[in-house]
Amino acid sequence: MPSYQDRTWIRLWRENAPELRQRVVLWRKQNAITRIEKPSRPERARRLGYKAKQGIITVRMRVGTGGMRKQRPRGGRRPKHLGVTRIKADDSMKTVAERRVLERYPNMSLLGSYFIYKDGMHYWFEVILADPMHPRIMGDKELNRRVPAAA
Repeated sequence: MPSYQDRTWIRLWRENAPELRQRVVLWRKQNAITRIEKPSRPERARRLGYKAKQGIITVRMRVGTGGMRKQRPRGGRRPKHLGVTRIKADDSMKTVAERRVLERYPNMSLLGSYFIYKDGMHYWFEVILADPMHPRIMGDKELNRRVPAAA
């Protein structure tokens, strides 16, 4: 069951609240991968393993929608047999966001990610990363189990 904080965030998103829309206007102007100081949904981030300590970072990732169009063959065929309709992506938007962030930060390990917002053009996720070689992370028993040490 979602927490009070999560329910509040979901309500703001569903109602398209003005304070959330103002944030998104700024997010659109930023780069697709933006490192942020602290998570927008701290309770959700803590459930995924976030702690406010050195060695853990939060990144906001913007993923564009679309791109699943297939060229329509020329010729007299029935639309059902063209292979144009019902094309679906193998990866979810969340998986794409996580993969792109890990490409940008190759020395970090993924703790988790969560949805923030979507509009007609983009999805936004926050991805939580931990540096497995950082002394603070290596000394933390809980995080040490979750974050595999780089070989």
